[in-house]
Amino acid sequence: MLDFSRRALLQSLLAATALSAWGGPASAQAPQNGVPTPEPFRFEDVVRRARELASAPFEAPPMQLPEPLNRLSFDDYRDIRFRTDKALLATSNSPFRLQLFHLGFLYQRPVTVNIIREGVPTPVPYQRELFDYGRNKIDKPLPVNLGFAGFRLHYPLNNPKVFDELIAFLGASYFRFLGRDQKYGLSARGLAINVEGGEQEEFPSFREFWIETPKPDSTRATVYALLDSPSIAGAYRFEIYPSRETTLDITATLFPRQRIENVGLAPLTSMFFEGENDRKPTDDFRLELHDSDGLLMQSGAGEWIWRPLRNPNGKTISSFSDNNPRGFGLMQRDRVFENYQDLEAYYHQRPGYWVEPVGDWGEGWVELVELPTPDETHDNIVAYWQPNKPYEAGQEVTFSYRLRAAAAIGTMHSGGKVINTFQTPPRASGSNAPSDRTHRRFIIDFAGGDLAYYAGAPDLVQLVPSTSVGQITSTFLMPNGHINGFRAAIDVKLEPGQSTDLRAFLRAGNRALTETWTYPWAVE
Repeated sequence: MLDFSRRALLQSLLAATALSAWGGPASAQAPQNGVPTPEPFRFEDVVRRARELASAPFEAPPMQLPEPLNRLSFDDYRDIRFRTDKALLATSNSPFRLQLFHLGFLYQRPVTVNIIREGVPTPVPYQRELFDYGRNKIDKPLPVNLGFAGFRLHYPLNNPKVFDELIAFLGASYFRFLGRDQKYGLSARGLAINVEGGEQEEFPSFREFWIETPKPDSTRATVYALLDSPSIAGAYRFEIYPSRETTLDITATLFPRQRIENVGLAPLTSMFFEGENDRKPTDDFRLELHDSDGLLMQSGAGEWIWRPLRNPNGKTISSFSDNNPRGFGLMQRDRVFENYQDLEAYYHQRPGYWVEPVGDWGEGWVELVELPTPDETHDNIVAYWQPNKPYEAGQEVTFSYRLRAAAAIGTMHSGGKVINTFQTPPRASGSNAPSDRTHRRFIIDFAGGDLAYYAGAPDLVQLVPSTSVGQITSTFLMPNGHINGFRAAIDVKLEPGQSTDLRAFLRAGNRALTETWTYPWAVE
């Protein structure tokens, strides 16, 4: 017992799996006709494995892949493709198809992929015949226990006769999914640790998956996942409902190995290089480059808040304290192709991901992390829920949420919404007055809700601005017929070295007509 190690634990888990698969004592029910009947594999089995995993010290899985997989370039890796005629789940006549990702390039850590048939999980063995290696020359046989980098599910999402990619799990705990007529953009993660903390960020990984075989008429796929990292182990269940706005019902049970001060639940990762609110001095013909253009949240009190994203000069952290939040997400509101002019990336068709907590999440805050990026190839935006209390070693934490691939901006809430954010020096158009870097004008376009109703009586609408620091020197509000809404402007003055958080919304009498726009500004 003194020599008990994580490796021994894993060996015991594998043994239990083998017994389970063959109906041995680990999973046997009462014998029928002398033959033990195995209990069906359930989410509770993944929870049990995570609990046992967390009771032993973390041991990183081996990362050394055989030649030449350990030295594939980006182009080499892209040339390895799963053979679509080998897709799994097809024999069950289900509407889902399973394809696997090969190991190599950035994906060095193997994961085990199991298929559950009639309650019994069976690992998918590596087979060379599953892949087309393109120009890659792989002369030596690869081991059958090589594993995979991840997997993806296909479903007739856009056409009843075409199996489109629906969801992909690839790399650490990252996953992406699509609704109808959407293109991949931002990513979700199982868990984030130390994104903004004194220690180095930790990236928990899904190390094993179980996919239930869907029935022929099923409109849902169920995936279980085992998460592991130096600080924590966990079990995840994903109920995947493909639709116009595909929805995932997610439940997670976590077992910390040690005290964790900075944990991010339901983390989202995206890219923002430039937009109308944050221009960059480039000669790119495209005016906007982003997977998401704002953070949207609904507080526990019911207030809707919109925070446009930025590409800052340095790392920026914005926190929104709350109690039992109703939802938050990174959204792509701008759906106008002409604003992107990109016939390859299709930024105007990229979804937003909306997180809706199930049950009480307690006190904490939505944290938004913005990093500087020199181009559109880097994910520089992270958002997640940070619980107020740290997780303690030996604690068991269970939480659930719904994650939706949102497309239309008008479906989130019934009030007016922020359509555009601009900023400029506070001077008249065409004026040659010198710029004052301590004085700035912010222009906000609101549309939707009942704003069109008030267009004929703009005197009944009020702009309600505020600033945490500095002075609001001037404001104006006018109807904007081009969007059937209103345009507001706020002039703010700060002292050198100061920073502020601006807020604004529109109201009629005591009734709020719009969500609350918020934006940080600093005089550097």
